[in-house]
Amino acid sequence: MKLHHASRRKTSGMTLFEMMIAIGIGSIVLTMVSLLYLFGLRSFAAMGNYAELDGKSRHSLDVMSREMRQATHVLAAQSSGTTRFITLANLSSSPTVTNKYTWDGSSKTLLWEHWEAGTITTQTNLTGCSSWTFSMYSRAPDTNGEFVVTSDKTMCKLINLNWKCSRTVIGQINSEAVLTAQIVLRNKQ
Repeated sequence: MKLHHASRRKTSGMTLFEMMIAIGIGSIVLTMVSLLYLFGLRSFAAMGNYAELDGKSRHSLDVMSREMRQATHVLAAQSSGTTRFITLANLSSSPTVTNKYTWDGSSKTLLWEHWEAGTITTQTNLTGCSSWTFSMYSRAPDTNGEFVVTSDKTMCKLINLNWKCSRTVIGQINSEAVLTAQIVLRNKQ
């Protein structure tokens, strides 16, 4: 009988010390796996955010470029303050087409108003637009071939646009690089 009792003792369960070591190692492994999962999730969300912001900025630039290139005149412009806008028109088309781009710094939106044949269409071009600036350049370049900044709307031949979109994703601000474009008013005489 003693022999039976001795063999039972060798096959008995883990000691308290062995159990504590196993739980500690298991906790470390689970913590590392959880951290890697969260890091991967955050990185995936950031990549998706950048791709979406970039896509929306490119679409907005395409729409603005198409309409601005057709313009013959800059009718009004305000390039400073919390609300900035530029209004352009193609006075040679029939009917006259007018486009106004308004950036509202408090709501971080860029709105587009399109007037044609008495119909006004308004749409939001960008959301999360943390900055939007534009500069107007004169019709004739200087001797170095560079356009000169002007505040005279009648002399504007080129418009330089800059904007930056940003959005908060998983507690972190992800920003898109500043988008810059120079648009020539092709129909300007």
